Amino acid sequence: MKNKFGEYTRERVSNIPFDANDPVYKEYKTRVPHFIGQAIYIYSFEKNRMLYAYGWEEMLGYKDEEITLLTIVSSTSKRHFNFSNDLNDKGLQYLKNITEDLEKYSFTLEVEKIHKNGEIVPLLSRVGIYKSHKGTILEIIGISEKIHARKLGDIMQYAAYGPITSGFEESLNDQLFNKLGISRKEKEALEFAAKGYAFKEIAEKLNVSQSAIEKRIIPLYKRFKVKSLPHLISFAHANHIL
Repeated sequence: MKNKFGEYTRERVSNIPFDANDPVYKEYKTRVPHFIGQAIYIYSFEKNRMLYAYGWEEMLGYKDEEITLLTIVSSTSKRHFNFSNDLNDKGLQYLKNITEDLEKYSFTLEVEKIHKNGEIVPLLSRVGIYKSHKGTILEIIGISEKIHARKLGDIMQYAAYGPITSGFEESLNDQLFNKLGISRKEKEALEFAAKGYAFKEIAEKLNVSQSAIEKRIIPLYKRFKVKSLPHLISFAHANHIL
């Protein structure tokens, strides 16, 4: 039986901030790198709460000591909310079946968040496994930074990384097929197509088969309800994908 939207994530996300007296918080405060313009959190599935947070007042208006993972998840804009939470669900469920090198897996998402003052803030957010034990995810880390260079459209852009990266991203592509999103590999192939390269030429440039390129581009016709490659490219420009 399929999980309802966001259920897998909701069951594992709490509204509890970090404890400033926790030795783990004090350790992470000195150990986790701080970069200007970034907001960071580390969340524990064992303790069901934040372990560490930094930079969230500047990013979304919430003090670090009050920010929770539930607040971060819930602050997603209305048009990006469903996809964002579905990606979180599918990503965590996929990683649940990985038993080795979990700390090498992560996924990114361009997403609109709502600032505490009501303003829309476009972010590039990356979520990765921070700590695991015998195939069980213990802690995740999230790093977000504002997107200044361009606008975000209705089509959400995401990517997956890891030792078996293609399997991770392709799994998300399959499960999110009917969602208004585009993966890193799909966008990469589309960028070449927009420059006038034929599928065979794109395949050569990316060192994959022509059928692999077709599987990245052709499904976008149905997903975005377009009828041709020129229409798809026009749609991509109109929705800030290209």
